[in-house]
Amino acid sequence: MSDHEEHHAHRLRKELPAEVPPSRTAGDGPGDGTREGARPERNGLTGRQRLLKGLWPPRLTRAQLIVALLLFGLGFGLAVQVASNSDSDGALRGARQEDLVRILDELDDRTQRLEDEKQGLEKQRDELENSSDQAEEARKQTLEKERQLGILAGTVAAQGPGITVTIGDTKGTVEADMLLDAIQELRAAGAEAIQVNGVRVVAGTYLADTDKSVSVDGNKINAPYRFQVIGKPQDLEPALNIPGGVVQTLEKEQATVTVERSSKIVVDALRAAERPDYARSSSQ
Repeated sequence: MSDHEEHHAHRLRKELPAEVPPSRTAGDGPGDGTREGARPERNGLTGRQRLLKGLWPPRLTRAQLIVALLLFGLGFGLAVQVASNSDSDGALRGARQEDLVRILDELDDRTQRLEDEKQGLEKQRDELENSSDQAEEARKQTLEKERQLGILAGTVAAQGPGITVTIGDTKGTVEADMLLDAIQELRAAGAEAIQVNGVRVVAGTYLADTDKSVSVDGNKINAPYRFQVIGKPQDLEPALNIPGGVVQTLEKEQATVTVERSSKIVVDALRAAERPDYARSSSQ
């Protein structure tokens, strides 16, 4: 080789990178037969073991813990709500067919009462429009309306068909809200006048628990609680005996309930007429 060619080959070797030695093949040298460059497992653990170690025990941050607590509270609240709805519907779901029929009949009766009231008002309107002596007819209707309002306000006595409800409470478990439920159920069934142990019940009546007894509009009453109710007995009694209603609730509290129908109930407890402090008739 000439000097010129030797000089050129020497220059190429300087410019080319160093040769990389060939990788070992299995059995070429010490080791377990793995290829050079393959990374051994850290601390002698396999990939699955390192994955499990990274997942358990869990490492929660403060933010993650707060979110978990909030989600738990939300789930608990939803569960309580669902359970409450299930309890309220359970009485009707477990009711017998005859009980459901009776409830439907009661709803039909309420609808009929409202329809009768509508027809009565329309009749009064027609009488006023067609009467030859409209002033006299208006006076009669005004007196009748005054009598009706007096019964509702408790300022006049009333009598008529109805029921007598007696609640015995030897265990002292009957509370004011239970008696209030009975009053509201009777009103919804069409009760026109109610008195409890000699206290007239009106629109503004309130009940409260007082020293292991109950007070009605500030008047303390004791068991047995006796309701005298004027209305249609065929509507009033079933309203108290519906599944999950007043009678079943009181009997669960070990109270006794008796209901007696009568063709004549007298409600004679009166309330003083109160003059409003500020309201005046717009016709004055």
